[in-house]
Amino acid sequence: MRYIFLLLLVSLIACNRKPFVSSKLKFEKIGQDCKNQQNSFRMVSNFAGERYEFEKCLAENFSAQQMTVSRQGDTVVIKFDKGSGQRSLYKMTVDIDSYPKYGFVTVDDETFIVMSSKD
Repeated sequence: MRYIFLLLLVSLIACNRKPFVSSKLKFEKIGQDCKNQQNSFRMVSNFAGERYEFEKCLAENFSAQQMTVSRQGDTVVIKFDKGSGQRSLYKMTVDIDSYPKYGFVTVDDETFIVMSSKD
């Protein structure tokens, strides 16, 4: 009886999660101008969240502090400060962990549907 009560208590505590969104950004400058920018958007899901990979044309001196991530309803919103001056092409890798599950991700002004494939 004690084990059943303990299991029930642990399950109840584990289910009482507050909504959150966290992110981790890796970026690499891949060009001095944005002429060769690819418009591809790649998502990889795993148990720790989703990883998004794409190219972005940003200020030459871009830093990680110029990206913000927030949650708006069923959407995770990723915004980049465009900055001013010379532009460079960056390969962006953004890891997102969020609860509860979200259905859309918006990167600046483009919105994508988030769905897992059924293998």
